[in-house]
Amino acid sequence: MIIRKLQDITCTNREVNWGNGISRRFLLEKDGMGYSLTDTIVRANTSSLLEYKNHMEACYCISGSGLVVEASTGKSYEIEVGTMYALDQNDAHYLVAQDQDLRLICVFMPALVGHEVHSLDAEGASAY
Repeated sequence: MIIRKLQDITCTNREVNWGNGISRRFLLEKDGMGYSLTDTIVRANTSSLLEYKNHMEACYCISGSGLVVEASTGKSYEIEVGTMYALDQNDAHYLVAQDQDLRLICVFMPALVGHEVHSLDAEGASAY
């Protein structure tokens, strides 16, 4: 059994600053579960172009509000407490936090190794 508390993750190598936010990583590849579980803060008044080429991701909003915008179409979806969105097609998207921090519980499959951060590729999208 694995038991972790947020207070045990903060200020360790499981807390990763990814540019416009912080990802606190409860489960990583080395934990052997096959997926990762993160508690992610997206900083207020930011917009991040993201694309996970090697991972599927599902996010559940527990605090704040924002938008997820399809990069290919510009279609936007409101994110508020109680909203889940899943990137089931490795969708390039903008994640926008509005006037307060957006807090998401996220699942990645396959699992993150642990040190991944967003870095822009030639097309300008962030990729894990």
